[in-house]
Amino acid sequence: MELRHLRYFIVAAEELNLTRAAEKLFIAQPPLTRQIKQLEDELEVQLFIRKARGLELTESGRFFLKKAHAILSQLNATIKATREVEQNSKTVFSIGFVPSVFYAELPLIVRRLRRNKRLEIVLHDLKAQEQNEALKSGKIDIGFGRIEIEDPDIEQEILFNEPLVAVLPEEHTLVNQQPTIQQLADFPLITFPSGSRPNFSDIILALFHRQGLKVQVTQQVDDLQTALSLVASDMGFSLVPEQVRTLRRGGVEFVKIADESITIPLIASRRRGENPNAVMRLMNTILAEIIHSRSRESSL
Repeated sequence: MELRHLRYFIVAAEELNLTRAAEKLFIAQPPLTRQIKQLEDELEVQLFIRKARGLELTESGRFFLKKAHAILSQLNATIKATREVEQNSKTVFSIGFVPSVFYAELPLIVRRLRRNKRLEIVLHDLKAQEQNEALKSGKIDIGFGRIEIEDPDIEQEILFNEPLVAVLPEEHTLVNQQPTIQQLADFPLITFPSGSRPNFSDIILALFHRQGLKVQVTQQVDDLQTALSLVASDMGFSLVPEQVRTLRRGGVEFVKIADESITIPLIASRRRGENPNAVMRLMNTILAEIIHSRSRESSL
């Protein structure tokens, strides 16, 4: 998939007419039609319903349009930041993260780093395996995730273990208690993310399997926000790291689990054997302070 596929798709989705879209893109209609078909073939989904008077987005098409806008927006922001670096001789420090660390530790880390006005922070939303590849390619300098992955080129550090909490529809029968894993197993489960493995979903399913429990996965979605929306729609429950509770989301309740030993790690990943520069030394200092603070909180 190339960037032109995204740009062509966005224009076609906004115009909902291939003739007008081709005119806007200054290309002929047949090449545009071929590019859209190539994109659908690569994604293995139908993005448009072809009608006599134009196009109509499928549900998959509407979802992909939202993501395509986000990708191009992030690309434009990266280009702008890169130009600013050239103009201001800033040091770029890139961080990979999974969404579930975005609600507590990561904002704190970014705020601390941005006190250095000569430092440009670039954030990348990446799954565990994607972070490893991004570290090895130099796309990111450090990654924050939940999955331990063996790779001789990457070193991982468990910063702390974070409790898991249940996300339930606000009218659920278990909202006013601390449910056990056994009780939760009786209800449909919504997991995330889908796609490349190992991932957070594998950890959650293993939690039930280790206790000899069968759980019905009613939906496996790509991201946390979609999972919360499905819970709010009474499609089932989900399990999330405790810090996600800071996210205000109507229609759901975050409920502690009876077994407080059920936790998930927050893991920092770095390139193995690399001497830390000044920015990485600052990052390590910030992480040490976070670990110390969490340790004090858990001992109270």
